[in-house]
Amino acid sequence: MNLLLAFAPFIAFAVIERLAGVPAGLAAGTIIAAVLLVRDLATGRRVKLLEVGTVLLFGALTAYALTNNVQWSIAAVRLRVDAGLMLIVLASIALRQPFTLQYARETVGREHWDSPDFARINYVISAVWAIAFGVLAMADIVMAYVPALPHSTGVIATVVALVAAMKFTSWYPEQQAAKRA
Repeated sequence: MNLLLAFAPFIAFAVIERLAGVPAGLAAGTIIAAVLLVRDLATGRRVKLLEVGTVLLFGALTAYALTNNVQWSIAAVRLRVDAGLMLIVLASIALRQPFTLQYARETVGREHWDSPDFARINYVISAVWAIAFGVLAMADIVMAYVPALPHSTGVIATVVALVAAMKFTSWYPEQQAAKRA
């Protein structure tokens, strides 16, 4: 559930940018991301790389949009957000701290944290999320720069990528546990 909550800023962005425009959507994403970060700090929870990266990503895009009077299309903004997400996930893997590890440690006993299987599962799941965000970025490119294709093509690719990553995140650890048993 906490992993899904981490995507609240992106959901807020998507909803608000449709209703009130790009700068308002970016600001909403920044605010929600900051609230989640403050909540974690106030309750003594560990701050997560994805949450810090999200605050920085939305904050930087909001500041840039407000100070430069940019006229990005919705698809162009989504491209920046989705590419930023993919970079955050890839950075977590490169730093040898796959972003899912921080969420998994909240639900798995401490005795499993140092297990090579636990680490491998989190690398695989994080890689799947990186691929999903790559698909989102590609869909955004298509929606922004190939207007001849129906908009629904990008929307379908986005939904399929996100649903597949969510289902894989649930399925893969269970499958690996069954395989070990």
